[in-house]
Amino acid sequence: MSNSPLAISRTAFITLLVLAWIFGANHVAARVAFNHGVDVSTAVAVRSLVTAGVVALLVFLQSVPRTLSRGEVRVLLGISVLLGIQSFAVYSSVARIPVALALLTFNTYPLWTSLFARLLYGHRPERAVLLAIPVLLFGLVLALDVLGAASGLGAAAQWGRIGTGVAFALLAGAVFGLALVLTQHEVAQVDGRVRTVFTLGLVGLIGLVAVGFQGGFHLPTATPGWWGLALLSLCYGTAFTIMFTLLPKLGVVGSSPILNMEPVAALVLAWLFLDQAFAPSQVAGALLVVGTVMALGLRRR
Repeated sequence: MSNSPLAISRTAFITLLVLAWIFGANHVAARVAFNHGVDVSTAVAVRSLVTAGVVALLVFLQSVPRTLSRGEVRVLLGISVLLGIQSFAVYSSVARIPVALALLTFNTYPLWTSLFARLLYGHRPERAVLLAIPVLLFGLVLALDVLGAASGLGAAAQWGRIGTGVAFALLAGAVFGLALVLTQHEVAQVDGRVRTVFTLGLVGLIGLVAVGFQGGFHLPTATPGWWGLALLSLCYGTAFTIMFTLLPKLGVVGSSPILNMEPVAALVLAWLFLDQAFAPSQVAGALLVVGTVMALGLRRR
C-alpha cells in the first residue's frame, strides 16, 4: 500500500464514512435531549465520563503504556480545559441553531489551527490554506443565510435568531483549533488513547462541577429525551472506540478529512428526525464548506 494519505482501503473509507455519520448522530441525539429537558452540563458530563470509561478499559486491556512526564501532564491539563470549553460551546450551539449549521460553523477549526500555529510556533500558513479561506467563508455565508434571503427574515432578524448559536460554534472551533496545535507540538508522543482518557475524564469532571453549580443534573422530562441522552453517549463512545481499535488496523493514522462529512450526515439526520429543512442555497453552501475542508485535509504535503 502506498504511503500517500489518499491511499486507504475501501474498508477504511467506508469505516470513516460510518464514523462521520455516528458523530453526526451524536449531535442530533443531543438536540433531541436538549428539546426534552437535558441541559448542556448534563450532556457533557454524561458523554465525556462514559467515553473516558470505555477508552480507559481499552487502555487497560491492551496494556497501553500510561507513564506521563510532569510537562506532559501540565499540557494535557491545559488541553483538557480547552476541550471542556469546546464541548460546552458546541453543545450550546447545537441547542440553539440547526445541528448542521452548528457543525458547519465549528468546521472552521482548520483555519483557527493555521492561525494558532502561526502565532505560537511561527508556522507560515500554506498557500492552499490562504486560498481556501475566502471559499470556506463564502460557503458559510450561504449556509448560514447571513442576509436572511432564504428565510425571508432579512439580515437583522436572521442574526437575531442564529447569532448566539453561531458565536458558540465559532468559539468551539477556535479553542479546538488551539487544542489541536498544542497536541501536535507538545504531546504528540503520548498515545492517543491515553490522551483521550486524561482529557475526556477531566472534561467530564468539569461537567460535573458545572452540574453542581446548576443545582444538579437536568434529566430528560420525556421518553425521547432519555433516548437522546443514551444515544449521544452511545454514539460518542462507539465512535472513539472504533477510532482507537479498528482504524489503526486499517492503516488510517490520525483524523481523516473524510470525517469532515459529519455536517452533511447531521444535515440529513436532522432533516429526518428533527424536521430541520434548508433552502437549496444553504445546502450548496454546506457542501462548499465541507468540500473545502476535505480538500485541505486531502492535499499532498
